[in-house]
Amino acid sequence: MSTAWSQANTEATVKAVAALENQWAQAQRTNNADLVAPLLAENFVQTTGTGIVTTSKAAALATAKAEKFTIMEYIDLKVYAFGDTAVAIAGFHAKGTDASGKAFDETGRFTDTWTRMLGGKWQCVASQDALAVK
Repeated sequence: MSTAWSQANTEATVKAVAALENQWAQAQRTNNADLVAPLLAENFVQTTGTGIVTTSKAAALATAKAEKFTIMEYIDLKVYAFGDTAVAIAGFHAKGTDASGKAFDETGRFTDTWTRMLGGKWQCVASQDALAVK
């Protein structure tokens, strides 16, 4: 494998996954979980900043549909490529109401792990949030 091909492939991966992360943020800003659905693998695992773990795309989408955001900002998004895997990290500020209707105003960081699936489509397989201590 040539270094030029590897660098071009890495740059393409970084751009593709960054665009998907921005689509996810847009889904939250517009409260449109349908924009998130194609981004998640069927066996997607999510750990929230409060320690709640969901172990399926369906469960994550149910939560996404019930949450309502008034603010969702990513801060300093970075994507690192490792062949058919990419890791995205960023800070975030989110404000709105959770699935139970309780108001939240959170800052923290997230780490998302993406995999290039058969056919070349990128999907998120795992996500973990860490809330900032207030």
